[in-house]
Amino acid sequence: MNLHGIVRGAITTVNPDITAVLARSTGYTEDGIGQQVPTYSSSQVPANIQASTFKDLQQVDAINQNGELRSAYLFGVSHAVVRSLEKGGDTLTFLDEDATYSEWLVVKVLEQWSNWVKVAITRQN
Repeated sequence: MNLHGIVRGAITTVNPDITAVLARSTGYTEDGIGQQVPTYSSSQVPANIQASTFKDLQQVDAINQNGELRSAYLFGVSHAVVRSLEKGGDTLTFLDEDATYSEWLVVKVLEQWSNWVKVAITRQN
């Protein structure tokens, strides 16, 4: 049963989805001097961006992140850093409330279900 799909209409009535560019980390390549250069596969996705709850902040307390932190709900799968797979973490780029495009790094997967994910994101610029 897709409970998220059932409540989706009520959620987007209060906080509409936005279109974001999800850049999924695909690992890295090396440049001419042997330095790692991250590689990504990008696609547009609907995203629901929300303020982080107290519980979300408790979950990310030990990852040493400062700055602006939010939660994002996305359909599908997204990852933070996965060292065993040599992936650096996905990024989301979207138009903020101050009318500028900002890049946000996925720093932690808070919930992962079969068809949606809740991630903690922190502003990169």
